Amino acid sequence: MGDVGRAAAAPAPRRAGPTLVVAGMRFEARIAAGPGIETLYGLRAEALAQALRERLARPCAGVISFGVAGGLAPALLPGKVIVATGIHDGASFWPADAGWLRALSRALPDAAAGTLAGGDDPVTAVAAKAALHAATGALAADMESHIAARIAHAHGVPFAACRVVVDPAAREVPPAAVAGMGADGGTDIVAVLKSLLAAPGQLPDLLRLARDAKLARLGLEAARRRAGAGFGLI
Repeated sequence: MGDVGRAAAAPAPRRAGPTLVVAGMRFEARIAAGPGIETLYGLRAEALAQALRERLARPCAGVISFGVAGGLAPALLPGKVIVATGIHDGASFWPADAGWLRALSRALPDAAAGTLAGGDDPVTAVAAKAALHAATGALAADMESHIAARIAHAHGVPFAACRVVVDPAAREVPPAAVAGMGADGGTDIVAVLKSLLAAPGQLPDLLRLARDAKLARLGLEAARRRAGAGFGLI
């Protein structure tokens, strides 16, 4: 599987600064917001990495990746909360902070615990989801966790991830949904409509995804409430 990130250590005393929440979309950041929380969203790949490097030059108690994720494990349904034990980026494994992982697991006892997969591109096809699950054992995949984990580890800052399944492993993500992921973290409605006009047959899948997204949002909101102040980093 390639190089392995440094092993999770015993929890250290809380560092100074806010808990930094890394999310892909604006709605995820809004759910995460609260006292002692700072959010970073709407950035991916190297742009996200650079923003994190700049932010972590200043005090930060910890970094948590929070939001929705695409399901890879067949048993996980939309709305299922996942507390990550670590992130696999295809080459390296970046473990979650041990103490923070225990705190999140206590706060979210019904959550699934396991690896998340991270990549710079969305995993939309059923066959691709199955292949990634087989290769990494990951429960779900997203496009921010691997970067947040790598940069947090490089700066010696505690890292955790809490994600909620939106599209299950057995369901393909329609192109219109991917087109609608705006560069600013919002939803690009115009891009969605253009995609639908070009391929109207994807409408049933898009409506089904919208229902799944509602379940995922409810799961995110519940997880945020239960995680408490600082997402359990106290």
